Amino acid sequence: MSQPLILASGSEIRAQLLSQAGVRHTVLPARVDEDMVRQSLQAEDASPRDVADTLAELKARKVSEKSPGALVLGCDQVLDHEGGILSKPQTPDAAVAQLRAMRSGRHILLSAAVVCEDGKPIWRHVGQVRLYMRDASDEFIDGYVARNWDSIRHSVGAYKLEEEGVRLFTRIEGDYFNVLGLPLLELLSWLTLRGDLER
Repeated sequence: MSQPLILASGSEIRAQLLSQAGVRHTVLPARVDEDMVRQSLQAEDASPRDVADTLAELKARKVSEKSPGALVLGCDQVLDHEGGILSKPQTPDAAVAQLRAMRSGRHILLSAAVVCEDGKPIWRHVGQVRLYMRDASDEFIDGYVARNWDSIRHSVGAYKLEEEGVRLFTRIEGDYFNVLGLPLLELLSWLTLRGDLER
């Protein structure tokens, strides 16, 4: 990297994806009241895509303003279920309710990434994945949440596709990296075109 890259996120999986791709970076999570911003945007009838993009930019901008000369990557992931936004479940009961509401249907994961430099956005992308859930039984959903609560409590939608959560699905359309919360291929292409990564 010709410029320092800062990941403005505490997500271990995002940091891991960057490291595995050979992208040197440091981690400095942005302190943003996501719930308040999300509720405000939803009150203004913002689309799920705009919510994800706005939150990603807000995180990147906040850290960028205090990190002159660095590229700062902000990310956010939103789950669009029938036009409404589902958030990370606060309790196992909430996780069960979310999964039961989504079964036998389709939902969309939107993974937004924004890069800021000196407090101004210079690149953005919102990746989209369509996920189709099977008609899982109440017993399976209850057991899944009980077995995996410590892991899924930090995930929108109350599942992790890279773990047992894959059993909830029949079909996935889109880039797997977007499921994990980072449009990695688009970011790598942009960094390569800029000359920050070797061609």
